[in-house]
Amino acid sequence: MSFIPIVPVAPPTVERVRAPGALRLAALPPLAVYLHFPWCVRKCPYCDFNSHEPSGGIGAIPEREFLQALRADLEGALPLVWGRRIISVFIGGGTPSLLSAAGLDALLSDLRALLPLEADCEITLEANPGTVESGRFAAYRASGVNRLSIGVQSFDEQKLQALGRIHDRRQALAAIEAAQRAFDNFNIDLMYGLPGQLPEQSREDVETAVELAPPHLSIYQLTIEANTVFAKQRPQLPDEDSIASMQEFVEERTAAAGYRHYEVSAYARAGRECRHNLNYWGFGDYLGIGPGAHSKISFPERVVRQVRYSSPSSYLARTRQRDFIASEAEVSTAELPFEFMLNAMRLLDGVPAQWFTKRTGLPLAAIDGALREAVRRDLLKADHERWKPTTLGTRFLSDLQALFLPRHA
Repeated sequence: MSFIPIVPVAPPTVERVRAPGALRLAALPPLAVYLHFPWCVRKCPYCDFNSHEPSGGIGAIPEREFLQALRADLEGALPLVWGRRIISVFIGGGTPSLLSAAGLDALLSDLRALLPLEADCEITLEANPGTVESGRFAAYRASGVNRLSIGVQSFDEQKLQALGRIHDRRQALAAIEAAQRAFDNFNIDLMYGLPGQLPEQSREDVETAVELAPPHLSIYQLTIEANTVFAKQRPQLPDEDSIASMQEFVEERTAAAGYRHYEVSAYARAGRECRHNLNYWGFGDYLGIGPGAHSKISFPERVVRQVRYSSPSSYLARTRQRDFIASEAEVSTAELPFEFMLNAMRLLDGVPAQWFTKRTGLPLAAIDGALREAVRRDLLKADHERWKPTTLGTRFLSDLQALFLPRHA
């Protein structure tokens, strides 16, 4: 799954943040890169990501112009991250597996030429089983991709049709087999709580996924998001008791198969946790390149968020000016505690307590009251070494995170 970092919506502005901020970061956090491919074969009715069906069909995707724009965008962003090494790269969408093998190779070549990647940099590509071609995964691997994320969602033919997916069960299994041949690290995306889904049908999906033994599983509940087809034509979803039964089985079956539940919707074999998403949840930095991509960039005295122009046409039109940023804003000191906890509390093991000051530049006193209240409500375990959501805190995650909104700062 292409995890979008959880951030409050920034006010629309194109004014650049230049004035010195009020923070004092002793060291900058790890830095990742997210590259967004905005096109897909068909927009799924549940999807609220920045994805678009090309008006002239898949053959009309302007791959060459798009790659030129990405390079120009990246070159323009270099002064913001100069000298910093990249720990992970995630190519999401949309459907990045629509990129030609040559196109992906050119993209990663540009990235390596412009930015210093760590020797063990994790490079993930999202793939749709309906776009898999023989040899494509091997070519991606040869270009430097070392982790694949396959958007299966379900192995049930009827459920795939209800979700508007372009692949069927056979194609899903074929894509996973191709991934097993080309990669030693890959993820399967799976959803539960689908339209008309019974608990036993969800269990069958989970059983199939576990038997295929991927190093990583992302298993999450279908939610109805605003501005989607499902929001306008709401399908009949399972009731709360059925959802609870599905979630309980996911946790029990993955644990029995040797997967560690390390994030709200993520399960991994030892050492196979997604580094890119761990960086998001740990309030690390990320440079977002491509249509609608978000960035969070820290400086010694401030933290800045940027958003690129979202529509593919608007984004491509900025190539000559090399100005792809639609909005930019400095994160205020009042907002930083909530933003930190909004992400960090998704990790079931929590985070080192010292990360708060390291990554926000604020003293622990800034959230002492909220911490005490979270502990009092049994939503959080907190000591001088680690902050970790309790079982109750994970269940009522929004309530835990809300304690750190600016009014509690």
